[in-house]
Amino acid sequence: MPVRGKVIAMDELAQVAPAFVEMAHRIVWATAATVDELNRPWTRVLHPIWQFDGERLVGWIGTSPTPTKRAHLSANPYLSLTYWHPNQDTANAHCRAELLDDDDTRVWLWENFASAPEPVGYDPAIIQPWSGGPTSPAFVALRLEPWRLRVQPGALMAGDSTAKILHWRERD
Repeated sequence: MPVRGKVIAMDELAQVAPAFVEMAHRIVWATAATVDELNRPWTRVLHPIWQFDGERLVGWIGTSPTPTKRAHLSANPYLSLTYWHPNQDTANAHCRAELLDDDDTRVWLWENFASAPEPVGYDPAIIQPWSGGPTSPAFVALRLEPWRLRVQPGALMAGDSTAKILHWRERD
């Protein structure tokens, strides 16, 4: 893949996904961007949880189904996430995104967050609009399927020659 005259070598998902999940779950909060019907960007901070089964990486976010979020994802079903840590670790995921509001998925996601270890795990009931539980109209699941990942250890910026940027992209 050319970038400013250079070809970026892609790594295998089996190598990138575990490094991405480790960094994402350690940092926890991500800046998420969608675009509206006129392709204007909109950002928010979200708390994803990631699952990698050895072949496929899927992200999940418990969120409120705001009219803005629904409109953006309806017009453009993609979401970009950036994680950043003060030590300069960064991770990016560019994803297809889908809001799911069926009871089975929402209950499953609620329990997944409630049972996950901290810091990525938490009790969703602490979010006041969700106090009605996983089937509350204020709680939906946002499913993420990455098509591109990038993981950059901050040590690289400090001159660590053993640190490596990892890149993965879904094959067309």
